[in-house]
Amino acid sequence: MIFLELLIGFLKVGLFSFGGAYAAIPLIRDVVLAYGWMDEEALVNMIAISESSPGPIMVNLATYVGYEKGGIPGAILATFAVVLPAFLIILLIMVLLKKLLEKEPVKAILRGLKPCIIGIILATGAYMIGKTCIPPMYQDERDFLPLILAAALAIIFFGSREFLKKKMSPIVLIVISAGMGILAYGV
Repeated sequence: MIFLELLIGFLKVGLFSFGGAYAAIPLIRDVVLAYGWMDEEALVNMIAISESSPGPIMVNLATYVGYEKGGIPGAILATFAVVLPAFLIILLIMVLLKKLLEKEPVKAILRGLKPCIIGIILATGAYMIGKTCIPPMYQDERDFLPLILAAALAIIFFGSREFLKKKMSPIVLIVISAGMGILAYGV
């Protein structure tokens, strides 16, 4: 039964995720919590691990959840299910709809989706920061360190554009983030 749930759940994620993995996080969250595969805290931790691991976040999350629930076969099935819709859609677009993408109404629709995707990504980031800063009702302590670290990373990112006159490499930003996290929570 778990294999069928993994297949259906991650097919939904793969089929209805637009805008990349960050935009898919709310959908992944809904599916994972609906099936009861992990709780909110475990999911937030897994998102953090998936972001810092090589590879697409959506695939990393699917692989991890699949492995947790069904071992290696579950990991393979969940990973396959999450990438299959995108693979088939891209194949279909390349074979049948190449000319359609050149038409202005289609271009307008795709341009219209960009602000929505940006909003979803920003809302997800705000949700994750809020979830880590505001504790559950049974805890009294608040942890504002994630908010401070996020602000520091934003200053570093945008400050580097101002002072270096070029974009900071995502790899450098990830290394800086890891170092700050180790200093803040590991020391």
